[in-house]
Amino acid sequence: MLTLLNLLSAIALLIWGTHIVRTGILRVYGSHLRKVLRHNVDRRPLAFAAGIGVTALVQSSNATALLVTSFVAQGMMALTPALAIMLGADVGTALMARVLTFDLSWLSPLLIFLGVVFFLSRKQTRAGQLGRVAIGLGLIILALELIVSAATPITQAQGIKVLFASLTGDLLLDALVGALFALISYSSLAAVLLTATLAGAGLISLPVAIGLVIGANIGSGILAFLNASMQSPAGRRVALGSLLYKVIGLLLVMPLLDPLVGWLDALTFSPQELVIGFHLLYNSLRCLLMLPSVGLMARFCTWLLPDRIEENGAMRPRHLDPTALVTPSLALANAVRETLRIGDLIETMLSQLLEVLRNNQLVQNQELRRLDEGVGALYNAVKLYLAQVPQEALSEHDRRRWAEIIEMAVNLEQAGAILERMLGKIQDQKTAQRHGFSESGLEELTGMHTQLLENLRLGLSVFFSGDRASARQLLKEKRRFRAHERRLAHAHVGRLHQQVVRSIETSALHLELIADMKRLNSLFCSSAYVVLEAAETGGLHAEESAVD
Repeated sequence: MLTLLNLLSAIALLIWGTHIVRTGILRVYGSHLRKVLRHNVDRRPLAFAAGIGVTALVQSSNATALLVTSFVAQGMMALTPALAIMLGADVGTALMARVLTFDLSWLSPLLIFLGVVFFLSRKQTRAGQLGRVAIGLGLIILALELIVSAATPITQAQGIKVLFASLTGDLLLDALVGALFALISYSSLAAVLLTATLAGAGLISLPVAIGLVIGANIGSGILAFLNASMQSPAGRRVALGSLLYKVIGLLLVMPLLDPLVGWLDALTFSPQELVIGFHLLYNSLRCLLMLPSVGLMARFCTWLLPDRIEENGAMRPRHLDPTALVTPSLALANAVRETLRIGDLIETMLSQLLEVLRNNQLVQNQELRRLDEGVGALYNAVKLYLAQVPQEALSEHDRRRWAEIIEMAVNLEQAGAILERMLGKIQDQKTAQRHGFSESGLEELTGMHTQLLENLRLGLSVFFSGDRASARQLLKEKRRFRAHERRLAHAHVGRLHQQVVRSIETSALHLELIADMKRLNSLFCSSAYVVLEAAETGGLHAEESAVD
């Protein structure tokens, strides 16, 4: 019982060490890794190499799968390059297995000691987070050693020996057992190292070891697919394609098993080295052979897992992946993308406002209600999603970005309420009183609307990019809008003085719409203040006094 408990605790330690490394790397280099994964995917060899490199950094193909499935689920990456990255991740795992077979017993305590020193002394700095990564790496090495040592007494038990003796080289049965090893240990890497240890101890033959290694690869694919089960169909396709590639590898190696074993037996290496070497060779050849077929696999997975057709799709968040909450930089990027969707709904409402002003075309109450409910639903989703981001894991920059997203979402939600009220006012005026704006008044309101729409788009761009030059331009546009609004108010009073009938009939509504557009413009331009606040406080105050 104690031996089994030691094995389970070692597996838990491996899972925890992998989690620490992944979160530490993503907190320090998360934006860089996202750029590597998102921008180096135009060509398949680059995507393949990116998968190898990222997996070597985060020490887990499952961690790479988590990143990639999240990107695909959010529409940030196509399925074809994602599958190429996953093939590279399999090679990266095999390379790490080879590295970890070296005698690294001295490295684990050193990494843990230095990691604790740096993490506790500089917790919120980059050096502190790298110390966290060092702790995780040390725990991974230690956990792999503990898994092997804890499993050794179990393998000496008579019942286990009988079980291993029943494995006579049937590739499908051996692959099934290897997959179970990977699922139980939550790591194909641990399963491969355990298989190498069993082969070195003479408990299993080389053909059985090959089957166990292939099965461990399939087990890791099953783990990735289970982890992606809560994703959208787009995200699940990545894990499905990776799993299918592993199953295809099993089918391809079946007729070659006997000559392969004969060739390996002829080599002058120890059984343990042969197992590790086969793992690296098998994954490398399999992934390189499969790389040209990623486009075909992407189409097949799309056919197997089509997109769900959901009613009121605009009301549902698309980018708020709950699995990304453990990685603050990725979670904030998701919230930014969902906030931009709120901006898209606001732009749609603005466009409908123009139609109502110009063409006397009334917006259906149901459509107006759908858009307003969509803004409210996405705003609440973003707010609740950000509330789940662990504050202690946020860097100073991430804390500012967190506040920026909340502020922008609040402003857009308020803008939606103002636009709904404006549309209601115009429709009531045109249906109940059947009064229309004068030609001059309509032209003025249309011009303000055009400028307002441009400022909304520029404000969303500033919010997304944080570009200071665009922020300064946005403040200039706000000042221009304010001056334009004053001129139009004076022009309207002039038409009243001239006794223009339509201007008199719509005077109250005209002035209310101008005031509402002024409020909307202030909300749309607020992102400029956030961008300029840190670096240009003095200049910002000068702009504020000039604008307001």
